Amino acid sequence: MTSPSTAAPSPTGIRRIVAASLIGTTVEWYDFFLYGSAAALVFNELFFPGSEPLVGTLLAFLTYAIGFAARPLGGLVFGHYGDKIGRKRLLVLSLLLMGGATFAMGLLPTHASIGVGAPILLTLLRLIQGFALGGEWGGAVLLVSEHGDDSSRGFWASWPQAGAPGGNLLATGVLAVLAAVQSDAAFLAWGWRIPFLLSGVLVVIGLWIRVSVSESPVFLEAQARAAERAAAGAKAAAPAAEVFRTNWRGVLTAIGTRLGENISYYVITAFLLVYVTSHLGLPKSDGLNAVLIGSAVHFVAIPAWGALSDRVGRRAVTLIGSVGMTGWAFAFFALLDSKSFPVIAAAVTVGLLLHGAMYGPQAAFISEMFATEVRYSGASMGSQLASIIGGALAPIVAVALLREYDSSLPVSVYLAAATAITTLTVLVAKETRGRSLTREQTPVRAPVPAARRAGHGAVPADGN
Repeated sequence: MTSPSTAAPSPTGIRRIVAASLIGTTVEWYDFFLYGSAAALVFNELFFPGSEPLVGTLLAFLTYAIGFAARPLGGLVFGHYGDKIGRKRLLVLSLLLMGGATFAMGLLPTHASIGVGAPILLTLLRLIQGFALGGEWGGAVLLVSEHGDDSSRGFWASWPQAGAPGGNLLATGVLAVLAAVQSDAAFLAWGWRIPFLLSGVLVVIGLWIRVSVSESPVFLEAQARAAERAAAGAKAAAPAAEVFRTNWRGVLTAIGTRLGENISYYVITAFLLVYVTSHLGLPKSDGLNAVLIGSAVHFVAIPAWGALSDRVGRRAVTLIGSVGMTGWAFAFFALLDSKSFPVIAAAVTVGLLLHGAMYGPQAAFISEMFATEVRYSGASMGSQLASIIGGALAPIVAVALLREYDSSLPVSVYLAAATAITTLTVLVAKETRGRSLTREQTPVRAPVPAARRAGHGAVPADGN
């Protein structure tokens, strides 16, 4: 019998799954990135007034980082229940939580209206955003990975990854249009609320598509095996505890693989807006439009890099991005300093192309590191732990370095060090291309009969 992982999927079926995951992740990343752009442009004045510009921006980015701090908790909770009851239900919940929090941000009173209560409420909503996004990534990429076949997983699983530039493209595009048609005073007074309230409409569309897809066949197969073991008296361990007990190397590899990718993305997109406005004195539209152009190219590049990883391997493609970004970290700011918009747009676009080489194969690469019973937990925890030391701190560290040294060179060194760590991690990691997702890892705590043990041995710690 052909397993669900190796059977050729129906083109219509896999495309429907990809569309559901892509639209959902686009909406969630729209919500998450919208906050980052607003933190760089208006939140420093509306929620943290009375400080010098860069200090106010640092405070705004601290609440931005709190969203990242909540992501591992979201990964832990969503991963546990996603490995227990399925990927689909948790993806619907994550979309509702994210959309509701973002919509509520659009209704928040500012510091001028209620004082210190404004940044407190903003922080609470940011925590909900981070919690929801922590569960979204693992579920979205696994739903596609586990529906697809082994030979083209890199391509199909990269499409939910394209939701990141898709969401950034949408968020930055809406802000850019508002900045173009409104005065700065109008945008600061009420225009900034429109993109947050728009999230309510996007969530309805995302839910309508997401609830129509089927559960992962690989998960259903694993769930049936778990039911058989439970009937035989075996006690299953919690997926999160099991993944750290048996596959902690996979978690560490996922963290190292994501670190350079995560930091480079938020330096190129979020910190860029601070650099061009506060340091170079350029209008915010220059930064927004550069990110807009780069994100459009990024959206197309991610699945192209994912498809290439199906031919030459996940490691080779990731190394193109990490090694390239290590050098680009220094060229990037030199090009920004030209203050020429076409040059700035080119710098952002090349940076995002290199980021795409790290990001495109990542969904398949990390999914293939873990067995089905712990895959949601392992992928989510590895990914979201990296987000704390990566994306959460990147804008804060970059702004602090810029403020301290009044130079981009320390920021370049910081970025290059991060991508060097990713390069070293990938060099020592095992290639996963073509690995079946149906392999079993039985999380057992209670003794089982010897005959049964012989037929259901756990996979080695490296996941092979």
